[in-house]
Amino acid sequence: MAQAMKIAIVDDEQDMRQSISQWLALSGYDTETFSSAEDALRVLGPEYPGIVISDIKMPGMDGMQFLKKLMGNDSALPVIMITGHGDVPMAVEAMRVGAFDFLEKPFNPDRMSDLAKRATGARRLVMDSRALRRELSDGSQLMSKLIGASPVMMRLKEDILDLGQADGHVLIDGETGTGKTLVAHALHAVGSRAGKKFVLVSCNAFEEEALSKRLFGPMMPEDGQLPAIEEARGGTLVLEDIEALTDTMQARLLSVINEQGTPAETRIIAISNLQEAGRTCEDALRSDLFYRLAALRITLPPLRTRGEDILTLFTRLSEQFAEEYGCEAPQVSAQEAAQLLQAPWPGNVRQLINIAERAVLQSRRGSGTIASLLMSDHEDMQPVMTTEGKPLKEYVEAFERMLIDNTMRRHRGSIASVMDELCLPRRTLNEKMAKYGLQRSDYI
Repeated sequence: MAQAMKIAIVDDEQDMRQSISQWLALSGYDTETFSSAEDALRVLGPEYPGIVISDIKMPGMDGMQFLKKLMGNDSALPVIMITGHGDVPMAVEAMRVGAFDFLEKPFNPDRMSDLAKRATGARRLVMDSRALRRELSDGSQLMSKLIGASPVMMRLKEDILDLGQADGHVLIDGETGTGKTLVAHALHAVGSRAGKKFVLVSCNAFEEEALSKRLFGPMMPEDGQLPAIEEARGGTLVLEDIEALTDTMQARLLSVINEQGTPAETRIIAISNLQEAGRTCEDALRSDLFYRLAALRITLPPLRTRGEDILTLFTRLSEQFAEEYGCEAPQVSAQEAAQLLQAPWPGNVRQLINIAERAVLQSRRGSGTIASLLMSDHEDMQPVMTTEGKPLKEYVEAFERMLIDNTMRRHRGSIASVMDELCLPRRTLNEKMAKYGLQRSDYI
């Protein structure tokens, strides 16, 4: 859920501080006030979750000095300056230094509210972006996103940890929606290049000339960035839809790879989406380039092969969407669990995310079933027919695990409450939790 934004109000006049604070509080903002820039600087660090409104003329450290200090700490912090009548040149200078905008006294409260709304919106984007970058540089966080304990997922996690420590180029392939870009991030985050640049380029998003410039240059000064090969130097360059490269581009990329030598200065992770189209990456690339990129290879498992992971993922996703929409997550019946397990899932995890969100929305309205959503996605799917021919025992065990997992989560690890709801003796519950790898400590 989005973090609530604060507004720090800095002014040496108590009446002004209070009036601004009261007006913004009525508009729904969380405000805090400071009588001097010195006091405010003790609180306003680089990760301050909000914006600043400050007077320019203050005793001691004035507003301009205060602004420069703030910009030195965090140049992306929105600061709205309050100026006196006739101080427009000073306001223009404040904008040059980095102020978000300025208000001239006496100011219109509605304009202040509008500026606060725009500034907090901009700050939220910055904070979300920083949080995402931190998450994508944290190997343990990324590995935790690869949910599932099926044999194929356990092998995938082992492969990521092993190949992440290696230094060769990597080819990632698999069906659409299986999470190939997430795996590329994880490979970078668990390896020795974790603190270096991670640059991602979609080869399918550019015409050939534009892609050539983006990858190899020359970039014009107005482009404001280095070619990807230079930008990623020493780190990782991810090329999505590698099969979209023309023969000319393939030859140029191979030349760059050969020039780097071994070990490669920049690691290249190539992502291919051809598997489900009846062709492979090997068919689309010249053989010498393919074998250089596929020195190390990971093929992601389709969702339909991941067994009870499907129920685990659905549970986690529906809980997240339920929190986002402020409602209860839908309860999955035994029949619906079987439907989830036997669905063909051509869109894989991406499709499951969509189904989970729709299930939460229709549950909030009090209508519809998970089975109806699956049937709408797979018109040829029969309600009681399995597509994989799995034994009944597998469906029963998967549903049983999901039921215990959901109940433990709802009761926050209270064994007594779970025993009571599921009518299970303590010994039986302990045995089943051990069987399914469920730990009480994960729910407390």
